[in-house]
Amino acid sequence: MPLESDKDFTSIKPPPIFDDLNEHVKEYLLKPERLSIHQWERSQNHWHRTPDIDSLFKIDDDDIGLDTTLEVVRDFLTGEIIGLEEVSIPVEDDEDSLSMSRTPLPPSLATRGTITQNPFLPAGFEEELEKMLEEASRTSEVVVNIDSHEPGKFLGEDILCSPPGRKEIVMFASDGVTLLDQTSESSKEEEKVEDIQININLEEVVNNNAHLVGLWQDDDEVKQEPKPKKVDLEVESYAEDDNFLESTIIKPPVALPEIPVLNITNPTIRPGVTSTEWAEMIDVSQPVPEFKEKIKDLAHAYPFELDNFQKQAILKLEEGHHVFVAAHTSAGKTVVAEYAIAMSRRNCTRAIYTSPIKALSNQKYNDFNKMFGEVGLLTGDLQINATASCLVMTTEILRSMLYCGSDVTRDLEFVIFDEVHYINNAERGYVWEEVLILLPAHVSIVMLSATVPNTLQFADWVGRTKKRKVYVVSTPKRPVPLCHYLYTGSGGKSKHERFLVVDQEGKFQLRGYNEAVAAKKSRENEYKKSFGPKGGKQFGNPKAEQTMWVALIDHLRSSDKLPVVAFTLSRNRCDHNAENLMSVDLTTAKEKGHIRSFFQRCLQRLKEPDRKLPQVIRLQRVLENGIGVHHSGILPLLKEIVEMLFQSGYVKILFATETFAMGVNMPARTVIFDDVTKFDGLQSRSLVPAEYIQMAGRAGRRGLDDTGTVIILCKDGVPDQMTLKEMMLGTPQKLSSQFRLTYAMILSLLRVATVSVEGMMQRSFRELHQILQADTNKKLLQQAEKEYSEKCSTPLPSHLAPLASFYDTCVAYIEVLNEIMPLLLTQPKVSKEFVQGRILLVSAGPYINQLCIYLNSSGPRQTPYKVLVLNTVEEDTNRYNFDLDEAWYRILSFSAMYDHIGTERSTQDHAILCIAPKNVIAVTKTCLKIDSSIIIQDWEKRQMPRFKDAPVGASCASAVQELSRLSHAARTGVSALEHISLTQSLNISTGELLQALDRMNKLKAEIETQKKSTAIANFKNEFATVYERKQAESKRDKYKRLLSFESLALYPDYQGRLLVLRELNYIDEHDSVILKGRVACCMGTNELILSELVFRNVFTDKNPAEIAALLSCFVFQAKTHVDQVLTDKLQQGVKAIEGIEDELSSIEAKYGVSQLEGQQERLNFGLVRVVYEWALEKPFAEIMDLTDVQEGIIVRCIQQLHELLVDVKDAAVAIGDPKLQAKMMEASTAIKRDIVFAASLYTTQRESTSS
Repeated sequence: MPLESDKDFTSIKPPPIFDDLNEHVKEYLLKPERLSIHQWERSQNHWHRTPDIDSLFKIDDDDIGLDTTLEVVRDFLTGEIIGLEEVSIPVEDDEDSLSMSRTPLPPSLATRGTITQNPFLPAGFEEELEKMLEEASRTSEVVVNIDSHEPGKFLGEDILCSPPGRKEIVMFASDGVTLLDQTSESSKEEEKVEDIQININLEEVVNNNAHLVGLWQDDDEVKQEPKPKKVDLEVESYAEDDNFLESTIIKPPVALPEIPVLNITNPTIRPGVTSTEWAEMIDVSQPVPEFKEKIKDLAHAYPFELDNFQKQAILKLEEGHHVFVAAHTSAGKTVVAEYAIAMSRRNCTRAIYTSPIKALSNQKYNDFNKMFGEVGLLTGDLQINATASCLVMTTEILRSMLYCGSDVTRDLEFVIFDEVHYINNAERGYVWEEVLILLPAHVSIVMLSATVPNTLQFADWVGRTKKRKVYVVSTPKRPVPLCHYLYTGSGGKSKHERFLVVDQEGKFQLRGYNEAVAAKKSRENEYKKSFGPKGGKQFGNPKAEQTMWVALIDHLRSSDKLPVVAFTLSRNRCDHNAENLMSVDLTTAKEKGHIRSFFQRCLQRLKEPDRKLPQVIRLQRVLENGIGVHHSGILPLLKEIVEMLFQSGYVKILFATETFAMGVNMPARTVIFDDVTKFDGLQSRSLVPAEYIQMAGRAGRRGLDDTGTVIILCKDGVPDQMTLKEMMLGTPQKLSSQFRLTYAMILSLLRVATVSVEGMMQRSFRELHQILQADTNKKLLQQAEKEYSEKCSTPLPSHLAPLASFYDTCVAYIEVLNEIMPLLLTQPKVSKEFVQGRILLVSAGPYINQLCIYLNSSGPRQTPYKVLVLNTVEEDTNRYNFDLDEAWYRILSFSAMYDHIGTERSTQDHAILCIAPKNVIAVTKTCLKIDSSIIIQDWEKRQMPRFKDAPVGASCASAVQELSRLSHAARTGVSALEHISLTQSLNISTGELLQALDRMNKLKAEIETQKKSTAIANFKNEFATVYERKQAESKRDKYKRLLSFESLALYPDYQGRLLVLRELNYIDEHDSVILKGRVACCMGTNELILSELVFRNVFTDKNPAEIAALLSCFVFQAKTHVDQVLTDKLQQGVKAIEGIEDELSSIEAKYGVSQLEGQQERLNFGLVRVVYEWALEKPFAEIMDLTDVQEGIIVRCIQQLHELLVDVKDAAVAIGDPKLQAKMMEASTAIKRDIVFAASLYTTQRESTSS
């Protein structure tokens, strides 16, 4: 029965008590038009207002922006509108804000940033910071009190307790974990808000139209909302310090506030420590006692005892300071970088490690990944683990991230600059300066460099720019000393001829040098006996050089000097040397097996055809013998194989170019220089000390070798002794500024109102001298302004106005003369007229419009011409309130009082002067026969007190008498002297010179017209009044200019570039960036021509392969001697690009924009056909048959081309061109394949060379 009853009730369902909730939710979400809030017939649709036509003409620009707006208030559950509220409009959008509290970017953009985002406020821009805080204080959004010691306050922003982009605040106790009770605090704040708010019930106003009309009318009786209280920014003032830049600084210096600072170093300056205001050099010779006790929570422990300089640097890192480590090669600078990374991991912050080259980035990523486990890598075409606490990248990528407002900056504690001496690089050095200037205040800077002479000066610039002290740590000497030798052997009995020229103490051994010279000479004599005096050079044939290398390697092997790095400053010689040593076998059978096995495992990532490339087969063959090759022409994958085998000891001799010495710690026992000269692109020259030291520093392995061995091969003779001394023992090159302006930098900064281009230029290393002089100039300006106010307090009398105009014209004329006379007098046809005895017309000091005899040009550099003049100076009885200077006399020379030449009275009194080209008025055709040396000797003798009364020599007296006769004749008009034309044979090569000549002639005519105003009684006294006032005015203006942006070295170039951008429509007349400018910001390099190509639709009729081929001209830099066969479309594209390039160059020349050396050759179409075929998916072996360019250079070019294609794709997105975007993506995909983009061993390899 129970079973049957169950069956009977199976069809019965529960009663439909509730509607289906799923249907309700579905209808609510998919059909919003049915919601009750959309019943528009119940809403107000017309408000009556009285028209006022005149109000259209009364708009004030300052009042256009609204302070508030209306927002609806909705029910959180139903979404119904339940009211309206008035809310404040933010002063600026988050994209325009430089504040750390702005809303973060989406995760996909957080790492790299975006060009629509502004950079965070850099440290050192105090004026801009003050402006931002004052703006924020006006809206009562930020309580600005920089000196506040409340927890969670940073530069007036609650960024330590308020999530970016949110208003909610979470307060923590000092332990950083315990939450503080905010109830009482929030209630107090609410009471304050109620005091200043105006509560308006907007619903009641809406229900009554009459009240509504009045709401928008101006009513003086309406209660004014109380203005926010003015925030006083407390600035400490130092009476004794008038530094110009510091006067704008908000004290204390911008830094991470309230971070506990460990007091672990003695603040008192020890003996031997040199320091400046913003930098201090630490004495590393002093021991560091109780190092581990001072740092209770050591971020990273090392299995070896640290050197003093490493301990000192780590202590300063723990204190939160900037650190500059300038140490010898292989001294262990990387330890400081590793500790900074470990500190960021301990503190749950982030660190960025920058390197100068991409290959070094890959190697450092591999090293740090083994040490720390969680490391990211950012390159132009690769992004690995971008959320890691430590990111490795090139300096250019960090610059891009800073300009694009990357959110990585928020958590950034350390930026480590490896090889910071790369700032000297002419092409890329400016990038380091940009990044150092752009870094925000909370970032600590760690700089690693080779030893340079001006470390303290550079550190002072960084500290002065960032307003935080920099501590310099240097090493006194190398941990493994070097011994330098000359090798003169050529095989056979001479294979052991190695002579010490610099010992491990750094002393030059003259005996060793002389022995090397003698040995080389005897070798040459033996060679001449065998082959005759015309037998050619001993090493002119490959066979002799091969013999020498075989003998040298045998000598090194028997002396236990392997492994060796042989620096050969030519890619072709590297390859030839390795090929010539195929008969030399330096590895055992077991080692050969290891090398072969490792090589084949690494090649597995290549396609089968790419494994059979000639370079791959050739390199495997020499590697198995223990010989490696490393240069830019080698495929990147093969270079990495060579590096790994060298590190693990399987490569015994490595032929490498200079790039191998950059940064990577791969020391050897011996370094050989195949030659000590290099071709730098312009000329063949000897290595400079910095280059030699960088490469020689690879010798000597710490812990393995007592000394490192450096050998210079004397193939074509022993180098000159002075050349060797300068190269081996000379002072390395100073760090110098390579800062320059680029269009991308200008456009990026014009988008940012608070970080100006002028501000960047002013803070560059180039302007350090001006910055140091700023406080002195400020004091002088104050004195000049005081003097000006005293002398010019009353208006100039009207009768003196013509004299004031005469003064202005004369000053302008003198400026042009100072510029153009040196050019006129140094012309070949004019300069040959400067022979002894030539009569010149000069104005020099009180010798106004006088004839003189030219003696010689042996005077000082500024005043080279020695001349003999008659002493016709008359004493001026007038009394002046100023010193009579050169300017006074030069202006007097143009007046009617001195409208003559020569002298009326005959005199034998004379003097010898040294004058400048600007003092020469004319060169006459008259020449006297004199002996200038006798005249000068006679004059100098009579200047001695002993001989002051001696009679004038006959030669001198004769010359003076003839000069007096000519001078008197010229004054009385008896005879006129003919002048040589200074401009007739002038080669006018520039428009600027033509303009200067034209201006000179116009001003001269104006002076002649105004000269009549000087023909007045008591002229000197009257003109003295004008002169005194004008001098006070010009003195004041001079110091104002020195303290303004106009004094910046690059300011004229900046103004010229602005004119170029304006003419090409990248910016408008207000210097606001418009569409073309925003597109140009997307481009990494060549921003103008690439933007023009996009906007002029050059790529519209081209397919992706053709576009990629044409764009290769911007990234290919090598030389090729192969003539290419191009398709018609490619030829048209080449002509179009060249045409745009010529047009841009002419516009730049029009506005005087300076171009770098070699910039005119920035287009190189030598690889167009190769890239075209590669983009059509031809195999790599086939495209190699089309060119003589080496494999590694082609790979590097295509990799850079891929980055360029991505930039152009972003530009297509910015202008809304989907077709171009699709073509760029297709081209990028077509070239990104096979061996060109084979994954790096450092980023993917898991095998070991010894497995």
